[in-house]
Amino acid sequence: MISSSAYGSNTWELLVIVDHQCEEEQKEFTLRVTGDLHIGGVMLKLVEQIKVSQDWSDYALWWEQKKCWLLKTHWTLDKCGVQADAKLLFTTQHKMLRLRLPNMKTVRLKVSFSSVVFKAVSDICKILNIRRSEELSLLKQSEDTLRKKKKKDKNNKEVVTEDILNLCNSPTSSGLSASPGLYSKTMTPTYDPISGTPASSTITWFSDSPLTEQNCSILAFSHHNCSPETLAEMYQPRTLADKAKLNAGWLDSSRSLMEQGVLEDDQLLLRFKYYTFFDLNPKYDAVRINQIYEQARWAILLEEIDCTEEEMLIFAALQYHVSKLSSSSETQDFTNESEVDEVEAALSNLEVTLEGGKSSNILEDITDIPKLADYLRLVRPRRLSIKTIKPYWFVFKDTSISYFKNKESGQGEPIEKLNLKGCEVVPDVNVAAKKFGIKLLIPVAAGMNEVYLRCDNENQYARWMAASVLASKGKTMADSSYHPEVHKILSFLKMKNWTMSPQAASDPESIDMKPECFVSLRYTKKYKSKQLAARILEAHQNVSQMPLVEAKLRFIQAWQSLPEFGLSYYIVRFKGSKKEDVLGVSYNRLIRIDIATGDPITTWRFSTMKQWNVNWEIRQVGIEFDQNVSIAFTCLSADCKIIHEHIGGYIFLSTRSKDHNESLDEELFHKLTGGQE
Repeated sequence: MISSSAYGSNTWELLVIVDHQCEEEQKEFTLRVTGDLHIGGVMLKLVEQIKVSQDWSDYALWWEQKKCWLLKTHWTLDKCGVQADAKLLFTTQHKMLRLRLPNMKTVRLKVSFSSVVFKAVSDICKILNIRRSEELSLLKQSEDTLRKKKKKDKNNKEVVTEDILNLCNSPTSSGLSASPGLYSKTMTPTYDPISGTPASSTITWFSDSPLTEQNCSILAFSHHNCSPETLAEMYQPRTLADKAKLNAGWLDSSRSLMEQGVLEDDQLLLRFKYYTFFDLNPKYDAVRINQIYEQARWAILLEEIDCTEEEMLIFAALQYHVSKLSSSSETQDFTNESEVDEVEAALSNLEVTLEGGKSSNILEDITDIPKLADYLRLVRPRRLSIKTIKPYWFVFKDTSISYFKNKESGQGEPIEKLNLKGCEVVPDVNVAAKKFGIKLLIPVAAGMNEVYLRCDNENQYARWMAASVLASKGKTMADSSYHPEVHKILSFLKMKNWTMSPQAASDPESIDMKPECFVSLRYTKKYKSKQLAARILEAHQNVSQMPLVEAKLRFIQAWQSLPEFGLSYYIVRFKGSKKEDVLGVSYNRLIRIDIATGDPITTWRFSTMKQWNVNWEIRQVGIEFDQNVSIAFTCLSADCKIIHEHIGGYIFLSTRSKDHNESLDEELFHKLTGGQE
C-alpha cells in the first residue's frame, strides 16, 4: 500500500483558465494532475469540474508561455513538457476573424485558429467559393498603412462605420466540412461565363454555404469606385524599399493564427500571394476572377506596379466598362433570360475537348524548325545620351538571336549571337507614336547586357516579342504557347490603338463619368477632369462591346503583360556584399535589383535551381544553381522564413497539373516551404 503522503508527492497543481461566455461562472480552475496524465484526460477532468452544460467539442488547450496548442490528446503532460508553472487556456479553436478581400470589402467569418494558415486559407476559400486556395495567403497590414489610417481618422472627426459582410453561419465555423472548393471536370457550371452571375440551375449549390445570391453578388461584382480623396488617403509605395515593406506582413503558412499573435476579431488581408493563376474558368470562377481583377486594379491605382500613360488609359477604359456593366440592371438580374440548353452546351464542350480545338498543320509544326528572319533596327545607347540606330538582318532560331550586316550575309558568321535564355524582356511600345521596341537584358558575367530592338509594325513586333518571351523561359517557337502569345500581344496593341469618334464625345453617359476614379493620382494631377474623360472614352471605343467577364479577363491579361508583373520585392544583403540590394521573387525566377537605380543586376531561373535551404542560426537563405553557381543572402525587410516560403511556394505551384485529381499535396507544400526548420 502507498501512503497518502507518498501518493501526494507525485501529483501537482495545474492552473487552467476557461474561456467561456458565462460571466457569472468561475473562470480559473486548479486541477491536481500527474505527469503521466494525457491531454485528453486533463480536458475531461476540467469539463467535469466546470459543471456548465454546453458543447465543448471545439475547445482545446492553449499554452500561453510557449505560444502553442496542445492538440495531441494522447500525449502526456510530461511529453508535452507541461509543468506546475504552466498556465493553460481552455478556449475555442474556431474564432471570428475580419478579412479584407482584394476588392476592399470586409467579411467576418469563423476561422480555425489552431490549424496551420495553409489549411485555414483553404477553409476560408471554400466559404468564399474561391478555387485554388494555394494561390492566396493572409497578410498583416504594414505599420505604414496603419499609421496613414490613424492620421486620417484624427483628421476626420466623423468616422464612417465600415460595411462588413457577416458570414459567421458558415459550415466551417461549426466544424462541418464546407462545400468543395475544387471541382471535377464534369461538374455543372456554377456561373454564367459571360456575365458572371450564378447559373439559375445551380443556385441551390449555395444552400449549404453562407454565400446567398446577394453575398455572391458582393464578391463576384465590382460595386464601387473610390474617390480621389479616398485614394490619396491610402498607402502608396513610392520606392522599391516601400514596395518591399508590403511583403513583410505575410503570415507563416506552416503555423497557426494563434501562434502568430493573431487575436479574435483582428483584421487581416486576404490576398493573392502567388501570381500563377492556374485553370481560370469563368464557369466556376466568377468570385476568383473578380478578386484577381480587383487586386490588379488596386495595384495599378496605388502605383504598386508601374505602367505607361498609354497603358494607364487602357486600364481606365476597362475599369469604366466593367463599372458600367456591373451597375446595369441587366447584369445584376439573376433570371436566366439567355439560357442555353445545358445538354447542347455540354456536348459542344465535349466536342472541343475531344478534337483538341482547331489544330491545323500539326505534322508541319513538328517537322519544321520555327525561325524568324527579318530586318530590324538595333539601338545602341552611347555616351552623352546619343543613340545610334542601324538596320541589320536578324535571325531568331531556337532560343538565340543572331544578326548580320544584310540578308545576303545571313548564311555566314553573324556579327553577334545573343542567347536569350534567362534574359529579361521588357516592352518599349507607344502605339500612337508608332514605336514598337523590345528591350532585352541578357545576363553576362559582369551583370546585364542591354540590347534594344526596334520593329517596323505591330505584326512584326508581336512575332518577335512572343519569341523573345518564350526564349527567356527556355522555350522555342515550336512550343504550343507561341501562337496564343502572339495573339495576346496583338489584341493588347489593338486596345492601345484608338481614335476619338464624335459619338463618344457626345455620349450622355460620359457626363456622369468620374475619370479620377479610374486612374492613379499622378494623372489626376497632370490632366483636367474633362481631358481625362475624353481620353478614357477614346480608349473605351475598342472595348465597349466586351461582355463583363471578358473585360475583367482582358484587364488581368494586360496587367500580366506589364514588365514588373508578379514581382514581390524584399530588401536583402548578399553574402560578401556591404550594400543592400532588392531581390525580386517571381513565378519562374529571382532578380537581383539595384536599390538606388531599380536596374536589374542578375537573374536566376528556378529551372536551373538545384537546392535551397536556410541557416537558421544566422537567418541566411542559401540557393544552389546549375554550373556551380550559388548565392546566399540575409533578408532585411522581412523574416527569412517569409522569403524562403515565397520561393518554395512557387516551386510547389509549378508541380500542379490538370491531369492530377485536384486535391493538394499539403505535405509537399510544407516540405518545400519549411526550410527544414
